[in-house]
Amino acid sequence: MDGEEDGPSGLNSLSKFTLFETKTRFYVVASAASSHRVLKIDRTDPTTLGVTEDATAYDDAQLDLLLRMVQDGNKSQGGLEKVLEFHGIVGFVKFTAGWYLILVTKRSVVGLLGGHYIYHCDETTLITIGNKAERTSLETKMVNSFSQVDLSKNFYMSYSYDITNSLQTNLTVAPSARQWNTRFMWNYHLLAPAFELDVPEGRSRWVLPLIHGFVDQAKINVFTRTVYLTLIARRSRHFAGARFLTRGANESGHVANEVETEQIVSEPLATPFGQRNQQSFLYAGADTGYGAYTSFVQYRGSIPVKWMQESNSVTPRPPIEITVKDPFYSPAALHFNDLLQRYGAPIFILNLIKSRESVPRESKLLAEYGQCVEYLNQFLPRGKEMRYIAWDMAQAAKSGHQDVMGVLEDICEESLQATGFFHGGPARLDTSLGSRRTEPLLQHGILRTNCVDCLDRTNAAQFAIAKRAFGHQLYALGLLGSPYLPFSCDAVDVLTEMYHDHGDTLAWQYTGSALVNRVDTYRRVKAAQWSSHSRDLLENIRRFYNNSMLDADKQAAINLFLGVELSSPMSMSTAPPRPHYRQWFDPRNLNERTVDELAPLHSVYKEYYKPHILSQFQRLYAFTMNSTTRFHAKPKPEAFASPFESRITDPLSQSQSSLSGPSSSPSVRRSARRWARKSALPSSDTPAYDDEDPDAASPPPPPHPSHPLETLVESLYAPGGEVEEQRMGEYEWYIHYPSDPASHAVEMMDEKDLGLYMRLSRLAAGEEVERLLGGRTVSSEGELTGALTMSEPASDRTLGAQAHKV
Repeated sequence: MDGEEDGPSGLNSLSKFTLFETKTRFYVVASAASSHRVLKIDRTDPTTLGVTEDATAYDDAQLDLLLRMVQDGNKSQGGLEKVLEFHGIVGFVKFTAGWYLILVTKRSVVGLLGGHYIYHCDETTLITIGNKAERTSLETKMVNSFSQVDLSKNFYMSYSYDITNSLQTNLTVAPSARQWNTRFMWNYHLLAPAFELDVPEGRSRWVLPLIHGFVDQAKINVFTRTVYLTLIARRSRHFAGARFLTRGANESGHVANEVETEQIVSEPLATPFGQRNQQSFLYAGADTGYGAYTSFVQYRGSIPVKWMQESNSVTPRPPIEITVKDPFYSPAALHFNDLLQRYGAPIFILNLIKSRESVPRESKLLAEYGQCVEYLNQFLPRGKEMRYIAWDMAQAAKSGHQDVMGVLEDICEESLQATGFFHGGPARLDTSLGSRRTEPLLQHGILRTNCVDCLDRTNAAQFAIAKRAFGHQLYALGLLGSPYLPFSCDAVDVLTEMYHDHGDTLAWQYTGSALVNRVDTYRRVKAAQWSSHSRDLLENIRRFYNNSMLDADKQAAINLFLGVELSSPMSMSTAPPRPHYRQWFDPRNLNERTVDELAPLHSVYKEYYKPHILSQFQRLYAFTMNSTTRFHAKPKPEAFASPFESRITDPLSQSQSSLSGPSSSPSVRRSARRWARKSALPSSDTPAYDDEDPDAASPPPPPHPSHPLETLVESLYAPGGEVEEQRMGEYEWYIHYPSDPASHAVEMMDEKDLGLYMRLSRLAAGEEVERLLGGRTVSSEGELTGALTMSEPASDRTLGAQAHKV
């Protein structure tokens, strides 16, 4: 286990930190169970940062001896003092005087992936490395500006899981080739002076990447099974800033408000991601798989052309100006080449800006963006072109003649068929063609969504896209019979609330206010409610105030935190080389994605299995995690026990389902037997059954209930014991009631009806047919023919008439 932690996939397994100080040095002791490491920070020269990593791993006795030696060697200067205990190093920063050390002092668990915890940074502290000295006014001003980036809001970290990369990258790229995705590492500028971050060999276990964005997780209880739904949004540190001050794309191809949103749906039957198993399927030389984990990544970002809006305190909606008319669209070429490198081809572009306006505003960008994609597409190989979809979402929602969510789901379905999503193992259900996927499924390509601000319309569209992808992920995990999910079910309600929080959080980071238009605005169910108008007005006023009064200081603080060097727009010293006007992309980026290695991430035993935590359920995040059992207080009947079943049947949901495409038709109702039955694997030597030719082969026998839950469910449906015997006795009496003359119901008949009943009973049993029918015959169609003889008694004539009627 220790050997695993020292490997390149060990990441930062250290999670408990203690800061000691002497007159000349800081000593940072980091611990993981009984293994300890030491980091030394020089304090003698305040203008120079001296950080030394001790490569030795100490046990408890060795660490105690080391601290005693440091204590004895510094007795003349005050000895060794313990400063504080903390949870990680954010980085180092220098303004005009000396260096500062930034530490995480409080944290809280917000996610759990394969036994790897994801934490939210709750509180940080700034410590002066050098000996204390008086701060100048400029130094104090810069420290205050730096502190405006609140590290206690929406910053996330993980010690053992690479939170900067997607799940697909973490599970399919070999550890020796894996490196931090520094695009989403917001403390990159703070860690770069002390550690090497851009090469895999330079990975230090002291590096703790912080992402800025949103992380949320919830449980979905599916009878006896548990599904984890995780949402991770990573905001790029390149060209980040406030609304109106960062628009479009810069010279390097980075776009404003760039966010990568990853939706992970998993059914973790064990704590870690996976273990090596020789009986598992083999793929690309690997001997393990992650069939319980799926991931879907989508992207939002500003329109990648050179445009701006000059914000002022008078105009709440400044006009849009296209500042540079580049005939070769160089910033866009750099941007899309970067997307091809990160996600592969094809790229689906969903542009939601307005197309018809009385005064042209957004429509200026519509034409420019369309010409940009058309120009760049002509140089891409056939089959790898970018798919551009322009749709006026605001007009569609305003008119009420289109199903907005249905159209967006159709777009997502089209993109999913082309790009796919990540599933780390073989498919658990057969396809419509009767085949079964036996290899991992990789996502190759991306769906890119934008409006003008990448806020309200973009978030609603991303929710609709995520809902359709959610159904496909559940289908891949074997939890659904079809990829369709209705809106009014518990699972979609959880997803809706998560995307509301996701959109509100990103909106607060970008504009200083929450979303104005939510998902319900575009679903036509709450769009006309007066209660939403006052909230929309309040959010618009808040946005206008923030844009006019606070955004300038906010932008300066972000630039200082990220280490952005502001230069003259005319200076080309820092501008990247312009791409070729034809060969604007790297052909290697168009290759299909491959799997380097499917191997478990480093062991999480010491981090997860702690006796003082496992002894109390209230301290277990997996137990206290938000779930469908307490997410909503809406009562629902017993018939809708599944979180994937619609609670209501209204014409609106039916119309939406009919407009959602051919593959979205709701499947047959699923019961507890559907979840309890173990699916039978098809055999290659078993002949297929043909409905048109039943003699060709016999139908396959029903699968044997080998799952232990099957027995439980069947016992609930058909209980045994005395209750079962009584029920079966009543049922037998009921079906044999007409032929039982001793029954209580027969005894209550009068004599005439009883005689008629007895003769009918004998007739039904085939006794004395000729005599009772009086010479009548039975035709081929089963009808009685002939006539009753006159010598037949009256009662027999009545009997014959009754028999004829029967």
